[in-house]
Amino acid sequence: MQYHLENDKQYKGLTVKKGIISPPITNPYFQIKKKRLQYTSSEYTEQILKGNITILSQAVTLIESGKSEHQKIAQEIVEKCLPYSGSSIRIGITGVPGAGKSTSIDAFGIHLVHDRNKKLAVLAIDPSSERSKGSILGDKTRMEEISRETNVFIRPSPSAGSLGGVARKTRETIILCEAAGFDTIFVETVGVGQSETAVHSMVDFFLLIQVAGTGDELQGIKRGIMEMADGVVVNKADGNNIEKANLAAAQYRNALHLFPLPLSGWIPKVMTYSGHYKTGITEIWDTIYRYITFTKASGYFNFKRNEQAKYWMYESINEQLKSHFYQSANVGKELAIKEQQVLNSKISSFMAAKQILDLYFNK
Repeated sequence: MQYHLENDKQYKGLTVKKGIISPPITNPYFQIKKKRLQYTSSEYTEQILKGNITILSQAVTLIESGKSEHQKIAQEIVEKCLPYSGSSIRIGITGVPGAGKSTSIDAFGIHLVHDRNKKLAVLAIDPSSERSKGSILGDKTRMEEISRETNVFIRPSPSAGSLGGVARKTRETIILCEAAGFDTIFVETVGVGQSETAVHSMVDFFLLIQVAGTGDELQGIKRGIMEMADGVVVNKADGNNIEKANLAAAQYRNALHLFPLPLSGWIPKVMTYSGHYKTGITEIWDTIYRYITFTKASGYFNFKRNEQAKYWMYESINEQLKSHFYQSANVGKELAIKEQQVLNSKISSFMAAKQILDLYFNK
């Protein structure tokens, strides 16, 4: 408490009240939050195999991290979980924005968990802004029912500007989810660009969701995406839209007849359903399981997975080469110089690229 000179006896008639004790400048109830424990790769793996969702989420965060120390432990976790993976059914779900992908996943998931007693992991890719690099990660808000289920793991991930919006580490995340005991994996694309190609290379069944009554039905009949689809479903087949949905389904069936028979030998099926009213869901899943049985019997199921593993090996090589190139100190300096020369029209873009590559390869 502060001393006041005015209260001294030599000053008569002057007094200053004591007042109150000054409160502390910090919150007395504040406690320093303990730093989260750092686990070893073996401890992460042990908890993942036990089905610990919290540890699984932390491991996926390590996979998505760009830090080298996180990448090292993440790769160790993936290697340790690899022997326990491969037992799930991986399903890619794509469609134009607004086709009802997230709503459909919610309906499909409830059917799987309640009617077929499955454990479901949903890897939803959220498109990142090219300007701010941020994402809303709002897919969970459209998956109201399955987000409350204990046997469902939903992981929205930012695409972080990667090709077509597919998260760079989705394939490794699939391995961890399978090791954690999830027997069905959904990979949802953002429905734009070339993301479908990347998702197709990591799933067993590729489901294309279409919607009728949007105007030009021919917009949905694109050769590239239709050739990749193992099944086509027309959503929102309810109310006054049933007739339009059936007509659109007939058009897609006719379009599929124009394409050559897929390597799997499976003729893609076209169905209609309503994600909102949850009608036609059982028929879709019966078709998916018939496809899995068909491809396993023919040997195509294992052949496709082996081809996918090989594809991602080469993709990882390309990614590492690109990263190493841009992290090279010599290249970084030369890039700025060549960029300025290109802007000043002193050298062509192609010659600038050749000279930088020559420097990188010490030619």
